[in-house]
Amino acid sequence: MATASSSSAPADASTGLTKLPFPPVTKQHILNCSFHAWHPRYRAITPKARLVPLSPPFLSYLRADGIILPPDENDRTDWSDSDSGIFSSTDNASEAEEDEDDDPSTQWRDVHEAVRATIEELGGKVVPKLNWSAPKDATWIAATNSMECRTPNDIYLLLKSSDFVTHDLEHAFDDCDEDTPVDQTVTQKDSILSSDSIPYHLVLRKHITLNPSVEFRCFVRRRKLIAVCQRDLNYFEFLFKMQDKLRDRIQEFFQVRLQDSFPDENFTFDVYVPPPHDRVWLVDINPWAQRTDPLLFSWLELLTLPEPPEPSTSEVVSPPLGSQSKYGQDPASAKSTREDQGDQTDSESEDDEEGEEMFAPEFRLVHRDDPEAYGFTTPQYSAHKLPRDVVDASRGGEGSMREFADKWKEVLAKQHEEDGQDSGD
Repeated sequence: MATASSSSAPADASTGLTKLPFPPVTKQHILNCSFHAWHPRYRAITPKARLVPLSPPFLSYLRADGIILPPDENDRTDWSDSDSGIFSSTDNASEAEEDEDDDPSTQWRDVHEAVRATIEELGGKVVPKLNWSAPKDATWIAATNSMECRTPNDIYLLLKSSDFVTHDLEHAFDDCDEDTPVDQTVTQKDSILSSDSIPYHLVLRKHITLNPSVEFRCFVRRRKLIAVCQRDLNYFEFLFKMQDKLRDRIQEFFQVRLQDSFPDENFTFDVYVPPPHDRVWLVDINPWAQRTDPLLFSWLELLTLPEPPEPSTSEVVSPPLGSQSKYGQDPASAKSTREDQGDQTDSESEDDEEGEEMFAPEFRLVHRDDPEAYGFTTPQYSAHKLPRDVVDASRGGEGSMREFADKWKEVLAKQHEEDGQDSGD
């Protein structure tokens, strides 16, 4: 049964907890979940993407107030190759200097050209994100009202308008415990884990049309997959008929690809399982922290759900040749004894294997009558990786404009009423 998520609740009154029992969240854990850190390892199982390293001048541009975009390349004319000196007057030279002053990309031309080339390489349409977050909260300002970008300016407009991106830039290590280096003389690690020296990257993914009904968020605790749920909080009837198949595919994918290779034992990850639902794609990796939206779970549930049993270690191990076994015999003569015990040992092993196979992650879907099915009580951005107050604040841009529009309509309506009364008098 689906339940409403409550990621902002600090405790559970029924248990008497005043703080959720999270393990310490370190800066290194946050960095391990950065796209640039894990993508090279899992590139073959991730949708096509390219990374553009961001220079300090470009980061300063993102942090600066106001939105100033580079001049549109289509509006530029390169007179140097066509005028043969006819139009190279002093006035034109001064205009060129003014244009250059109005172009913020002159300070980060290398990034600008890399972004342009990457868009072309990926087919002309891309979806941007920073190390952790995509500017989903800023799509209201885009001409397409979506994350689809076709020019560098489309990307800059989204990044500059997004509170999610601002959080990546200014608050990536909020609520983190300090990492303790093994050797106090190691200063390089400390410098790498400071906010000012995070290796920021612009991630550009090839734009493809995804079916949101088959995107899932998965929760890993102590290297064990304990829970899976929908990312899109709408009711999809067909998911219930293939729930077991989806669970098996995702669990197999985790065990083969992620269980032993990701550096942290606790994390969450998002997957996409397109038809015919035989292959799983890794979309994102998120921190095991309260900033990650638990969607159809609560974090208290995820911290206390049962785990799979540990692998059995009760198998009989043959002692070295020439030594006595636990039956007081050498290995050769003990062979018949072990055969006599075979039926019992086999049955115990089968019981152990059945016990391990019987465990399945909690798989939660939105039911028809759940409030989540209609999206009235859930966050607008179900896949955000930020505290809820940041998500609420991110709605300010669009909300403020709507509020202004509503008030303006009220003013006009009131004015019409007064004009009507005056004309009646």
